[in-house]
Amino acid sequence: MIGPVPWAVTSPNPNWTIPAITLICVLTAVTGAYGLRLSRTTSDFYVASRSVTPWWNASALGGEYLSAASFLGVAGLVFTMGLDMLWFPVGYTLGYLVLLVLVAAPLRRSGAYTLPDFAEARLESRTVRIMSSVLVVIIGWLYLIPLLKGAGLALNTVTGAPNWLGSVIVATIVTGNVLAGGMRSITLVQAFQYWFKLAAIAIPVFVLAWWWWRNASPMPTVPPEAWLVGSANAADTPAQRAYTSYATLLGLCLGTMGLPHVVVRYYTNPDGRAARRTTIGVIALISMFYVFPPLYGILGRSLIAEPAQVPADSIVLLLPSMVTPGMLGDAMTGLLSAGAFAAFLSTASGLAVALAGVLDQDILRPRLMRWTGGDSNSIQSFRLSTGLAMVVPLLLLAVVGNLGLAATVGLAFTVAASTFCPLLVLGVWWRRLSVTGAAAGLVVGGVLSLTAVVAALSGYHPPGWPGVLLAQPAAWSVPAAFLTSIVVSLSTPERIPRGTLRTMVRLHTPEAARLDVES
Repeated sequence: MIGPVPWAVTSPNPNWTIPAITLICVLTAVTGAYGLRLSRTTSDFYVASRSVTPWWNASALGGEYLSAASFLGVAGLVFTMGLDMLWFPVGYTLGYLVLLVLVAAPLRRSGAYTLPDFAEARLESRTVRIMSSVLVVIIGWLYLIPLLKGAGLALNTVTGAPNWLGSVIVATIVTGNVLAGGMRSITLVQAFQYWFKLAAIAIPVFVLAWWWWRNASPMPTVPPEAWLVGSANAADTPAQRAYTSYATLLGLCLGTMGLPHVVVRYYTNPDGRAARRTTIGVIALISMFYVFPPLYGILGRSLIAEPAQVPADSIVLLLPSMVTPGMLGDAMTGLLSAGAFAAFLSTASGLAVALAGVLDQDILRPRLMRWTGGDSNSIQSFRLSTGLAMVVPLLLLAVVGNLGLAATVGLAFTVAASTFCPLLVLGVWWRRLSVTGAAAGLVVGGVLSLTAVVAALSGYHPPGWPGVLLAQPAAWSVPAAFLTSIVVSLSTPERIPRGTLRTMVRLHTPEAARLDVES
């Protein structure tokens, strides 16, 4: 029998990892360049002319949704904090079920391109649109920061390169792909990358599980009670741990529908029925993927003698070469490195398109039209917006602390859940939502959740319940936003949009029925 292996400060063999990362980057760039041949109109760049089939869209959604937090962060959380961190993959997956039930088909029927488009169409208010645009940009940048950070961490882990290099590589390739063909281009890229990521994370874990079984199945090197509770939460009371679990699950479930790169992809479906089929497909695909990342955390606890010394977010990349040194371990590390970069590239591509659409429509193009006397090339302004969407989070990396990848992405989910979830759910299902109520809900949810974000990024964590509530605010910020929207709307019935009934009929009437009526 071979016991748990000691932790050694060694980098994987770059002779395997560098070619693997280079190959996935080249394939991504070539696939994106192919999209340039297909993209000619503004609709191609924004929503791929609304012609993406459900299976392609489900694969592309899986590709862009499974980010660094999924590929590296979930395993790191399970490795360091125990099995109660399985709430993260559960929440990520359940978010699509909530989206399917509540808003998937109505979003597509709205005919909008972006979340601000939907907000303006439903509430007939330019003010609410601008507020939504600001929140989309904040959420998108908050999500991009850990992605770019993870790219730097991954490249540093497997090659020893400086952290900034991986971030710059991902930002450059993503910007080039989006500039080439917008949504139509990245749909091809993301669909391919989902299946590559699935293979990259599944194959090594089967090999490592075989190694674990062959060596008499050593058990985790921590007491069972600590493994189940999570060592990082050991000081919390049972009530505080329960609150953290429920708040995490709530934020992830309700935040999915407010993520700009997720919502914009629903507008690429031909109709509402296709949007529902896309959601069912993506639930199956991401459920299949999420079987594997927690296994790296569990195997790491079982196979590494000194787990406290291993960087959590690097466990997926380091585990193969630590437990199976030599060519086999190096080959698995190379495959995982390429899969991690595929995760960074695909999610960053979706966010870049979503942010570019909002920055183009609401910030850049209006100013270009004023400066040029109304003569502005829409595709050109979209491309300029893409550059802006990627440069800002790249610069913000310098001021971000050492938060884990999954924790930082979780903050983006919390802001989305506290702002766009009430707007979408009430906007789709409650005809008494007023302009003032929607705006008040966005303000309250945004202020509360962003306060928690600022506290987390600055490292402020007070002891006891205040720190627990601030670390996971979704359980109180989301209800506060819903309640504010409802109470203010009931108090301002005169601010209900005049075209509400017509809009609600459009959202809930299948396209085929509308065509029959019109004909």
